[in-house]
Amino acid sequence: MSNPNLKENKFKRALVVPFRGLMRALFPVQYVKYQYKYITHHKLNLKNPTRYTEKLQYLRLFVYPKDPEVSRCASRDGVREYVKELGYEDILIPSYGVYDSFDDIDFDKLPNQFVLKCTHACAFNVIVKDKHALNIGKTRKKFNKWLKTNYGNKTMEKHYSSIKPRIIIEKYIGELDHLPLEYKIHVFNGVARSMYVVSGRGEDIRYNNYYIDWKEFDGSQFNGWKKRESGIEKPSNWDEMVKIAENLAKKFPFVRVDLYNINGKIYFGEMTFTPAKGTLILDDDKCDFEMGKWLDISKYLKN
Repeated sequence: MSNPNLKENKFKRALVVPFRGLMRALFPVQYVKYQYKYITHHKLNLKNPTRYTEKLQYLRLFVYPKDPEVSRCASRDGVREYVKELGYEDILIPSYGVYDSFDDIDFDKLPNQFVLKCTHACAFNVIVKDKHALNIGKTRKKFNKWLKTNYGNKTMEKHYSSIKPRIIIEKYIGELDHLPLEYKIHVFNGVARSMYVVSGRGEDIRYNNYYIDWKEFDGSQFNGWKKRESGIEKPSNWDEMVKIAENLAKKFPFVRVDLYNINGKIYFGEMTFTPAKGTLILDDDKCDFEMGKWLDISKYLKN
């Protein structure tokens, strides 16, 4: 989906695109500054960041790439061990295995529905609702390409670069005709402050933004997404979901914890440390500063 809030200079983009790889390799900080300005139209202040999106850039560049726990929790397989260590094994989506190569997968032993995911990247996945309709050759080609991709270098989210590229297969927990709601909880210095719910993925996707007490937070809507006007009902076990998110996130300055809730059963999705690379265009610019106040990175700035 295109972002109507992104006012692109197509001529400038055409000039830069051929040199992006070189710029990322030789001038990473300058590249991120340019990318941030190009997308958000705000100058990036790394010496005294005040915006939420600025602080995410600081963490993206200087903090998260140096923290092996961030890399572990950003990986699809490593985070499962982390979740187990914190006593939440029961919320993990059942796994059918982890594979170094697509050709190692024995599809005859898999159920009719499952999800294939790369361990080292975001959005490198294939949802299989009918195994017999899966084009194995096309899917193999896709995963072979993904497994060779250094996602951290490509997106300048270097905490992904140290993750071993593998394929994890998980149980499909949605319905046959639609995917489940996704509850994406933003935790700032161990405290859950806001969240959004994704509905209609793969159909008519909608994002509904809330403060953690379920009061609407429409100004934090980002990147041109629209909300579902009917709203989303708060789960009866929402307090438990928030507690889980905070416990999983407590050792990090910021992370988004994604959860599902299937008929009252909570499932863990993933942990995302730099959502959309931190280059978010918020509907109300004031929210960027409001969320910036929630995120304290002063101890990292001093170092």
